[in-house]
Amino acid sequence: MTGSVLKRPVELRPRLAGIRESRGRRVFQVVNVVVLLCVVAVTLYPFVTIIAQSFSDDSYIRSGQVNLVPRGFNTTTYELVMSDALFWRNYQNTVVYTVVATAIAIVLTTCYAYVLSKRELRGRTALIGIAVFTMFFNGGLIPNYVLITSLGMKNTIWAIVLPNAISVFNLLVMKSFFENMPPELEEAAKIDGLSTYGILWRIVLPLSKAVVATMTLFYAVSFWNSWFAGFLYMDRAELFPVTVYLRNLIVGAANASSTGSSAGDLAQVSASIQSVTIVLTVLPILAVYPFVQRFFVSGVMLGSVKQ
Repeated sequence: MTGSVLKRPVELRPRLAGIRESRGRRVFQVVNVVVLLCVVAVTLYPFVTIIAQSFSDDSYIRSGQVNLVPRGFNTTTYELVMSDALFWRNYQNTVVYTVVATAIAIVLTTCYAYVLSKRELRGRTALIGIAVFTMFFNGGLIPNYVLITSLGMKNTIWAIVLPNAISVFNLLVMKSFFENMPPELEEAAKIDGLSTYGILWRIVLPLSKAVVATMTLFYAVSFWNSWFAGFLYMDRAELFPVTVYLRNLIVGAANASSTGSSAGDLAQVSASIQSVTIVLTVLPILAVYPFVQRFFVSGVMLGSVKQ
């Protein structure tokens, strides 16, 4: 009897530990949900406010009365921007620039990263050093402008596409991913007679959908939001990306507002035009993101986790 009585507290310890663990886990889940909801609210608040301002009357925006809900609903600014044929031409330019630039960037980054992932490659250290060197040093604005002009790329799509074709950060992330892939896969493919390009196309890339999708999203967002290259290398308005068009529209609205002009539409919508430009430039990325979100979650940390 004494022995059985003494064993009961010992037998109850795992149960008590399990109860404490389950309670702690529930508390953690509740706190986690609350914190994440707060983060979501803080993240969405400014964007929803921007959308509300884009549909609000200029006087309400100036007085600071717009908050989450539009006041004095109107679409004057949208009509002003979207009725311009040049806007749609520049929007089309941005789509073309982004698609072409992203495709070239993904091809070059993938090939370069795959090469750098081969530890037996001669000159590998030098190639990595050349790439990393460009992260900290560049020729400067004027030499870059002279180079692009002398190569005959000014007022062409290549002035936007080629100078930023490879992001060293994205390159290093993909390199780390390729290094962590099991070498037995490539060895088996070599035994089956596949060439280097065959291994990359038929073995490596199908297993790299997450990192490729993540890098595609990074490149697409970067090229879509870029305006300085178009502003610097394009002289004709019909070649501008939409970001340059909207930038010029904001500057025109600000000038009209500061001079007190009341004759034009820009002066009437100068307070809401910035909100409209933000909405118009963000919408395409928001439409694309759901299709790559499942890859993005698993791909954004690929370079730091050993597989």
